Amino acid sequence: MVRKIRKPVDRKTVPDGEDGGIDRHLAANIRDSAQQIWLAGMGAFGRAQAEGGKVFETLMKEGMNLQRRTQGMAEDKIHEMAGRMTSMAGDVQSRAGQHWDKLESIFENRTAKAMARLGVPTAKDVDALIKRVDELAAAVARLSAQVAPASAGSPRRRAAAPVAKDAAPAKATRAAAPAKAARAPASRKPAAR
Repeated sequence: MVRKIRKPVDRKTVPDGEDGGIDRHLAANIRDSAQQIWLAGMGAFGRAQAEGGKVFETLMKEGMNLQRRTQGMAEDKIHEMAGRMTSMAGDVQSRAGQHWDKLESIFENRTAKAMARLGVPTAKDVDALIKRVDELAAAVARLSAQVAPASAGSPRRRAAAPVAKDAAPAKATRAAAPAKAARAPASRKPAAR
């Protein structure tokens, strides 16, 4: 088929008279090789025209098979990577959630300490005050109920009844004053510097 070309001779080692013969010989070899390549291409073209339909169909089938295999492998890799990414995202999300909870806890603790230093009542303090106010309101209602039937009996007591009614709220106010006084020093704590 194709002839092998001899190694080119180094011009420095070749005497002056032989140089032209090597160039002609090399040119002839290149021309022969080009002619053989051209003829091989023409033969392939002729065969492709003769068997064109069969070869084309065979190439299409092979192409379709190759495409199916590569798509299948690509889909497998995509599913594998999607699974990895989902698990990584879940891990990152759980770690971030843990860190967020920790940060939130630290923030709440520091805020509570700062509010305590400033004397701001907590939710427990407010609930205790609401409970105490409800107890005092119930006590005032009981005292008011006791004073009202006693004043209905005699005219003398009727005149004294308004004084008794005024005395009951005064007692409640007096009872609330020591509670305020006891609480006042606690709320006047010096601020941390």
